[in-house]
Amino acid sequence: MSETKMKRNLKSRHVSMMAIGGAIGTGLFMATGAMVSQAGSYIAVISYLLIGVFIYFLMSAVGELASFYPVAGSFSSYAERFVDKSLGFAVGWLYWIMWILVAGIDIITLSKVLQFWTFFQQFSTMSICMFFLIVLLIVNIASVKIFGEVEYWLTIVKVFIVLFFLIVGVALIFGIVGNGEAHGLNTFIKNSEVGNLQGFLGLFAILSTAAFSFGGTESVAVASGESSNPEKTMPKAVNQVFWRILIFYVATIFIISAVISATDTRLLDTSSILASPFTLVFENAGLVLAASVMNAVICTSVLSAGNSGIYFSSRQLFSLSSRGLAPKIFSKLSTNSSPQYAVLMTVGVIVASFLFEHYNASGYYMLLSLIGVVVVCVWIISIYSQIRLRHAIKKQGKNINEVLPYQAKFGIAGSYIALIAFIMLIVLQTYADFVSGGFAKAIYDILPVVIILTIYFSHKIITKNKFIKLEEIDLEKFEK
Repeated sequence: MSETKMKRNLKSRHVSMMAIGGAIGTGLFMATGAMVSQAGSYIAVISYLLIGVFIYFLMSAVGELASFYPVAGSFSSYAERFVDKSLGFAVGWLYWIMWILVAGIDIITLSKVLQFWTFFQQFSTMSICMFFLIVLLIVNIASVKIFGEVEYWLTIVKVFIVLFFLIVGVALIFGIVGNGEAHGLNTFIKNSEVGNLQGFLGLFAILSTAAFSFGGTESVAVASGESSNPEKTMPKAVNQVFWRILIFYVATIFIISAVISATDTRLLDTSSILASPFTLVFENAGLVLAASVMNAVICTSVLSAGNSGIYFSSRQLFSLSSRGLAPKIFSKLSTNSSPQYAVLMTVGVIVASFLFEHYNASGYYMLLSLIGVVVVCVWIISIYSQIRLRHAIKKQGKNINEVLPYQAKFGIAGSYIALIAFIMLIVLQTYADFVSGGFAKAIYDILPVVIILTIYFSHKIITKNKFIKLEEIDLEKFEK
């Protein structure tokens, strides 16, 4: 092995599909029905549209950063270069931990979902977890080309099922298939009257759910370090990813609201495949194998998410190591440009998460609940990094057209809107959880922020790093 730069072997189609795969998962297949049942059709659709606007501002900012500074482990690199080295350190380690938890939880979920079929019931969940972890280890340690192809085709399956769902839903609305029951605009309007939200805080909880559903969209930037011609592929990828995901989510919410009664109590059960709104729509269309089909799709979905989790976390660890923020060994690359030591370390910690879940089931759910807030914290810091980049360009009297290969369409104004929105998202979510469940529930919203601040200030005190002045920010383009 030798320490060298990663080869840029990911094509634009790989990068786009990786981000789509990260955002289309069990949240779309399971939780969308509960959202319609709780909020009603109008609010559910409007919530996704509203959050979609903020995500667009986020993705534009990420596209600007990724095309200007395309590196693996991008989010911590952005914070380190444009804000403060200690902030890059804190975000980097937190993002690594987050994707480890995502990968571990997805593989554990896969082992449980497979119990749907009798054949897999003869194996323990731990043995199934270890089998699939070894498979994903091989995929990630072989080469990024193999990883990219595997992730590409796994995501293709998910996208195909979503498109098939939308086609079946439209066919139900127009009476082409189904048992003759009325579906369509009247059902959509009727479902708008069954919202069970409790005032403003209840509405905000729905907005939080919509925001967290988009988690993973930003991960396209992590692949910029191995993307061919990132100045062109990254802006294209972030724009395509945003519109595809927004259409998927909004169209899915509309179909569910127009085909399934929001009073159906099964929509509130997000733990059973038989309660998936996708399953219910397929059943309404007379597809008797709906449960088996959806179970297979969710297996593919979580396997894809676990595969992405190992990739993103290992690249984050590689980035930290290459910048002196983690042990040097994790910046070593194999002959096929794979950070094998970083992958092995990541997989080792995932095994620890398996053991933790096995002996402490409540701890598993506690860690799961932290992921959403961690994602929003990363969003906030990424947007702030882009704002700092813009201010540095102005402060140093540079020509923005010469410095930035790609510019966010709504500029810094859109970034400020998204920044304020995501900060309010965490603040009001914390308040809502405190009102409904006291400190024991709100702690899940507070803990990620406390962890980031603790790591940040501890590193700052030890290293005595200073906040980077705008006139000192490096605006030289990244060398490929």
